[in-house]
Amino acid sequence: MSVFTPLERHELEVFLAPYGLGRLRDFQGISAGTENSNFFVSLEGGEYVLTLVERGPVADMPFFVELLERLHQADLPVPYAVLTQNGEALRELAGKPALLQPRLAGKHIAQPNAHHCEEVGKLLAHIHLATRDDIIERRSDRGLDWMLSEGPLQALELPEAQLPLLRACLDEISEYKERVFALPRANLHADLFRDNAMFDGNHLTGVIDFYNACSGPMLYDLAITVNDWCSQADESLDGPRTRALLGAYAALRPFTAAEAAIWPTMLRIACLRFWLSRLIAARNFAGQDVLIHDPEEFRRRLEQRQHVELSLPFAL
Repeated sequence: MSVFTPLERHELEVFLAPYGLGRLRDFQGISAGTENSNFFVSLEGGEYVLTLVERGPVADMPFFVELLERLHQADLPVPYAVLTQNGEALRELAGKPALLQPRLAGKHIAQPNAHHCEEVGKLLAHIHLATRDDIIERRSDRGLDWMLSEGPLQALELPEAQLPLLRACLDEISEYKERVFALPRANLHADLFRDNAMFDGNHLTGVIDFYNACSGPMLYDLAITVNDWCSQADESLDGPRTRALLGAYAALRPFTAAEAAIWPTMLRIACLRFWLSRLIAARNFAGQDVLIHDPEEFRRRLEQRQHVELSLPFAL
């Protein structure tokens, strides 16, 4: 179970009392997390999710609170910090930054179809549109500079046969870095995988886990999303799902010529980011009772993205 900081019932009851949401009925750890400790919390006043932030500087927490409140005020289906009766949003529990948020309805989609992808494309565009004119700045701690420094370190542990793929992608990042930074920007979710979206049937009911959110190129967020929602069993991109997601997004936020030109590169960069972070997690948590995603999934995706035939719907 991916709960890094276990909680006792009595300490949770003390923490929850200032919210005035009634008696604690039940709570349980959520096994799906890989970086933070999350708990479902059932109170007389409703159903909530409690997050203890395990990774990243405490100084970043006001950014997440502000971003989610901005998106909530834009009527987007996102979690947001519940305030105590004294107006506190960010608090501390078990020595960790803690947020209580409403539990969103719906469930994850393991096998998305084109309609699911269309819904995700629309919501991602709305997130970007809600922030691009007044960006809340936060530099990603898993950005291009991190990839360029972490990649050579991971290369020391990789099989020789995988090194050309890694080196080629690192060289491509070095070559295109300034062009990437010059692309249109907004606030990004930066981790919009299938297990971070909730559906009720075909209706998208919410997007969760904004703890990798940052400011940066909107196209990067889109590449991360497409790589997960639109990959087939062999990790190549599925045409109907990819076109549905990109088309729905572009209908709300049309792409620029610069974005269209760099799209294949951005898909590869997004693959490398998660190949590297999964390699690190697999080594750091080996033998522990923590959910570890397979790094090989993104290595195979990176191989498949060496040839990208599905272009952006530019100039619709």
